[in-house]
Amino acid sequence: MAHDDANGAAGTTLPPPADAKAAIIDALLELAGERSWEDITITDIAARADVSLSGFRDLFPSKGAILSAFTRKIDKIVLEKTTNDLADESAKERLFDVLMRRLDALAPYKLGLEGVAEWLRRDPVSAAQVNALELNSMRFMLEAAGIDSEGPVGTLKLQGLVLAWARVLRSWFTDDDPGFAPTMAVLDRELTNGGKIVARAEDLNRLASPLFSLARALWERRRYSRNSPRASQWEEEKPAEI
Repeated sequence: MAHDDANGAAGTTLPPPADAKAAIIDALLELAGERSWEDITITDIAARADVSLSGFRDLFPSKGAILSAFTRKIDKIVLEKTTNDLADESAKERLFDVLMRRLDALAPYKLGLEGVAEWLRRDPVSAAQVNALELNSMRFMLEAAGIDSEGPVGTLKLQGLVLAWARVLRSWFTDDDPGFAPTMAVLDRELTNGGKIVARAEDLNRLASPLFSLARALWERRRYSRNSPRASQWEEEKPAEI
């Protein structure tokens, strides 16, 4: 008599978690290329991935969580291929190389990603959530290119790069050229324009930094004076001189 395995199905076993995760990610992107995002159910994804619903639930709570895992998967592929070969090139050239490698990693999922992009244009709330995912990804892309992403100018770089990347993807979705020449041209233009904006922001930040430092010092002094006992109060607590 056959005994049920740990997954509750007689004579069957689920793939290891890592394989199941990959299968679910691939299934969602395949389905996103075939139908509207809103029409894709968790049951559809589980069936396409050949994973039970209970197995699915152990790995992901939602379709959005799968997208998050997909984003981290692409980040990892790009980062693992990062080298110092372009260390002597300009920041723009280093970032161009990193983002082209990102497009290479995304290539197998192109049709599904186009479906995801169409859904995000219909759903601004979800678009804001995905924007947060993209900000994290672009932070690592900048790091891979040796570009600082900290501070107020770093925040500008990150959000600007996310918006630029969206425009690059729109070109890529319709680019049938084997060498992706149109997409490369868009990427080059976006990085050039972004570099000019960042340079102006860095100049402004350098000019404003002394003012910010002075304002911070005045604020700290005022707060200290407000919260500290006055000199007269201290004097009243001194023992009387004899």
